[in-house]
Amino acid sequence: MRTLCASTLIGEFFVIGFAALVAIKEPDISQTTVWIVSGIAMAMSILLCGMITRPGGLALGWALQIGLFLSGFVVPVMFFLGALFGGLWWCGIHFGRKVDEAKQQRAAYEAQLAAESAAESA
Repeated sequence: MRTLCASTLIGEFFVIGFAALVAIKEPDISQTTVWIVSGIAMAMSILLCGMITRPGGLALGWALQIGLFLSGFVVPVMFFLGALFGGLWWCGIHFGRKVDEAKQQRAAYEAQLAAESAAESA
């Protein structure tokens, strides 16, 4: 799960940066505001890569997904990109957990085979 979710977050890092470049052109918003908000979101996406498996990591990831979607009120294409990355985030969690479970089952099966092999040779 960690790898899939971290890949999504790294992609979001770049999308947030490019969206900031588009948002700078908005006359109602100062460049300082754009860079502060974008900088916080970009830092959050990088920091979350290491926090995915910790308590609250997935909830913070969902908060970032919601924020990314809501940034569509400033840069309209972000509604689409926010929904896309939200879907990728969900897939990373859902399928990542399945992969983790399959790895655990395989490790248990291999341990069982090793124990049976050791018992037979003893």
